[in-house]
Amino acid sequence: MNITRENINDLNSIVTVKIEKNDYEATVAEQLKEYRKKANMPGFRPGKVPAGLIKKMYGKAILAEEVNKMLSENLSKFIVEEKLNILGEPLPNEDKTPSFDFETAQDFEFAFDIAVAPEVEVKFDKRKKYPYYLIQADDKMIDQQVDQYTSKFGANEAAETVEDKDTIRGNFVQLDAEGNELEDGIKAEQVVIAVDVMKDEEVKKEIIGKKAGDTIVFDPIKVYDNRHEVGHMLNISHEEAENVEGDFKFKLTEILRFKKAEVNEDLFKKAFGDDTEIKTEEEFRNKLKADLEEQLKYSSDYKFTIDSRDILIEKIEMELPEEFLKRWLKTTNNELTDQQIEDDFDNFMKDLRWQLIKDRIAKDNEIEIKQEDIQAMAKEVAAMQFRQYGMFDMPDEQLNAFGEQILQNKEEKQRITTRVQEDKIMAVIKENVSIDEKEISQEDFNKLLEK
Repeated sequence: MNITRENINDLNSIVTVKIEKNDYEATVAEQLKEYRKKANMPGFRPGKVPAGLIKKMYGKAILAEEVNKMLSENLSKFIVEEKLNILGEPLPNEDKTPSFDFETAQDFEFAFDIAVAPEVEVKFDKRKKYPYYLIQADDKMIDQQVDQYTSKFGANEAAETVEDKDTIRGNFVQLDAEGNELEDGIKAEQVVIAVDVMKDEEVKKEIIGKKAGDTIVFDPIKVYDNRHEVGHMLNISHEEAENVEGDFKFKLTEILRFKKAEVNEDLFKKAFGDDTEIKTEEEFRNKLKADLEEQLKYSSDYKFTIDSRDILIEKIEMELPEEFLKRWLKTTNNELTDQQIEDDFDNFMKDLRWQLIKDRIAKDNEIEIKQEDIQAMAKEVAAMQFRQYGMFDMPDEQLNAFGEQILQNKEEKQRITTRVQEDKIMAVIKENVSIDEKEISQEDFNKLLEK
């Protein structure tokens, strides 16, 4: 086995792999013996097929498989041992690879084009200011959070008369064409209905102002325009619901009106635990503002990453093997046309430059990704998911368990690992540049992202 590398320039090389008969001969012979032991052919006892016949039938395929296996393993080993930081993957160089036939050839030669990543030097300058946007939570955002908490911990209360946002409870009885109760008709008791979801405005208008004990007659199919929903309401099968028609009498037994929780110490304890130190509405709003702005830091960090990327890409010059990369993209993405590759090539190159810069920062600063870092990030991802549903104070053991569940998904684990590394890289950048903090509203920040 002989592997050589010819440098075309600083970025492009040709690696030639020569495989000779003595490299594969013993392995191929052993494979042929195994085939002979298992061969079962008419006219021959099992395992007694002539070796020459086995070689004639299977020798070429076994040789090709073994040569390709040796080629792949040794090419990869060479790249690792030579510490080559290649871009993409080796591509066959057909011009430099002599033609051969596995039927007759004994020695083989393969040539590959490889592209080597350029040496990148990342120097930070404290004189360069990097913008960091501190998104401020305004009164509107805080009001929305207050509304979420008062709604979450609100409760239904009995009411005297029906209003358009009320929930009513009552009993359904099926009527015949003359408006009489059907003796064997459908009956459903203690059915709960939300008035505002009724689609028939006339029926809705009629029910407003009713009291417990009052009755109203209507066709539920017309009012809800959904037989599946009516089936659940009347506690009947889907098949029965398909045949339901005509009016029902509905007798109100209870009127429930949702009342939001009052903003007081009882709400603060429900929201943040019995040991909370929040006593006043002002302290409550300040807590919500702090929580919101802590969440908004994720958006701030994202924008800082984008701005840092653009600054460093513009600052750090690097030459890249563009022709090789276009060829590699085409080879590994057969569904892409040349025009599609050309149209998106600038974005691809921008992402590649940023990756090379991040790799250099990680190497220069000996950044390591530890298992506890991944677990901590998974826990934070879990906490963010809970916060989306207004659950801000989940117990640590529950967050840890949910985080471990997330890490069971290989793709999620890889995304989290990548995020951990990028967070560490961005921390290095923050330590080595001047940060220009700018307070900004959520609305203006969103406009920045749209640019």
